[in-house]
Formats: sequence, structure tokens, C-alpha cells
Amino acid sequence: MSYQYREQQFYNVQTDDHGKFLTPFQRRLLLKNLQLELRAEYRRRIEIILLSDMGQSQAQICALLGCSQETARYWIAMTQAGQAHLWDQTPVGRPKTVNNQYLDRLKDLVNHSPRDYGYPFQTWTAGWLSKHLAKELGIEISDRHVNRLLKSMGLSSQQRRTACQPSEEDSKNSNIVIGTLQASSLPEGSSLWMFQSKPRS
Repeated sequence: MSYQYREQQFYNVQTDDHGKFLTPFQRRLLLKNLQLELRAEYRRRIEIILLSDMGQSQAQICALLGCSQETARYWIAMTQAGQAHLWDQTPVGRPKTVNNQYLDRLKDLVNHSPRDYGYPFQTWTAGWLSKHLAKELGIEISDRHVNRLLKSMGLSSQQRRTACQPSEEDSKNSNIVIGTLQASSLPEGSSLWMFQSKPRS
């Protein structure tokens, strides 16, 4: 079916205000938007919505518009659920995926304190890294995926704890002295036991 014929068919619907799912107002608004210069994907959404409101089946819509079954099924369901007004609010295409910019920024964040970015806590969690990067770069991924990315880069959201080395001041104030025991300093009657691991057979 040609584009002009299809468009004319939609405008003929305007006189018939008895669609299956849309109110007369919704139908007129969609027809008005169809007259605007829209991206092809948005135009197709409106056409799917109007055709489903006219009683066309998923197979008929796919044949008329040349769209995928998944797209037709989704927008038919949205129409039936009363969500046709969201035709322009759902993003077109696949969601953004992790790229080099995301990985570089993730590495940079892990190497700085969250307090540098206005957060009240001292260490990052995968959840907060995910939220911060979603806000900053618009790429949303799960906490688990953030942890996988960190692991693949040899990083962790938790700062590594270093073994505490006592300062000289602490050592001077301590009453504990570590030294080499001399055999002569052992109390009489005490013996040392030597343990050796048994060889595996």
C-alpha cells in the first residue's frame, strides 16, 4: 500500500470516531502529529497505533507497513493498554552500550573519593557508580555489570585496605618487645615441640 493511500485512509478514520481503543481526542492528536515531519520510526509507531485502533491484526499491520512483528506487537499492546500517548517518549533504537569513554570514566571515579563528587560516603559501591555514570553519560547498566567491568580492569569499587604499619611513636609507647628467645631464657622443665607436615601419598 502506498504511503499517500495509507495517509488518506488514516484521515478518513477521523470522521469515524468509533475506534477500538483510542478516544476521538487521541485519534485527532495522532493524526495531527502524523502531518508533522517526524522520524520514520515515530511515524511508524503512530501508523501502528491507528491501524490497531481500526481493528487491523498484527499480521496485517506488518504486511501494510513492512515493520517487524516485535515492533507491531509492542505498539498494539501499548494502544490496548491506553498508553498510545507515549509514542514519542520511548527512545528509538537499542539502549546505549558501554564504550571506552564509559570505561575511562569508571576507572577515574574508582580512583577518587565519592566525596569529591558531593556524595556523603567515603567508598564507592557498584550501585552508586552505576547511578552516577547513568546520570553523567546516560548509559544504564546493572550493579553486577559494573562489578564485572571493574574486575576485568583489575579494579574494585572497594578501596584496598593496606596492612597497618605501626608508627615509630606507637612502637616507643608499647610495652611489647619482640626479640629472639635464647635457650637459656626458657623456664626449667619447658620443652619445645617441633612439628613437621606429613608428606602426601
